[in-house]
Amino acid sequence: MAIKNGKVVGHILFSRINIETKVGLVPALALAPMAVHPEFQNQGVGSELLRQGLERCRNLGHSVVIVVGHPTYYPPFGFTSARRKGLEAPFPVSDEVFMVLELAPGALKNVKGMVIYPPEFEEV
Repeated sequence: MAIKNGKVVGHILFSRINIETKVGLVPALALAPMAVHPEFQNQGVGSELLRQGLERCRNLGHSVVIVVGHPTYYPPFGFTSARRKGLEAPFPVSDEVFMVLELAPGALKNVKGMVIYPPEFEEV
């Protein structure tokens, strides 16, 4: 959460998800949602939330983060095409917005499968 002058100006959330493969489930995280109050957009709040959030995820031992997001915003942080890494989404989504980041190098080596979101994601 980003706070300025006692007011929440930004928020980021990482949720536990799985990648279903032929040999079992691989744990991952979904990045969603991330939001910055309009008055504070384009001031680096979102970028700082993302940098710090990813670092905390890495420090907690997580190795994979999936996002469905803006195709030009996330790649500078290391996100790449999830489909090119062998992942599929359980819903229709274009390649350019379905992205993944390996927090641990090689985390997706030999991992191919369907990203499985908890039922709560279907309610949004």
